[in-house]
Amino acid sequence: MLTFNGTDLPCPEGLTLAQLLDEQGLEADTIATAVNGAFVPRALRATTVLQPNDTVLTFQAIVGG
Repeated sequence: MLTFNGTDLPCPEGLTLAQLLDEQGLEADTIATAVNGAFVPRALRATTVLQPNDTVLTFQAIVGG
């Protein structure tokens, strides 16, 4: 199991962050992501393999200067 935005979900072996976002029906280009409190850039989501007990959070990306 892993925790995704406060909800426990199965964590099959080899599950990537990109796959999880797709399975949850999220538009990956409109959100930012963090795994265990560490920001994960969009470019690394496909290679970020999730582990049991990971905590994944999504939040609205903030753009500005």
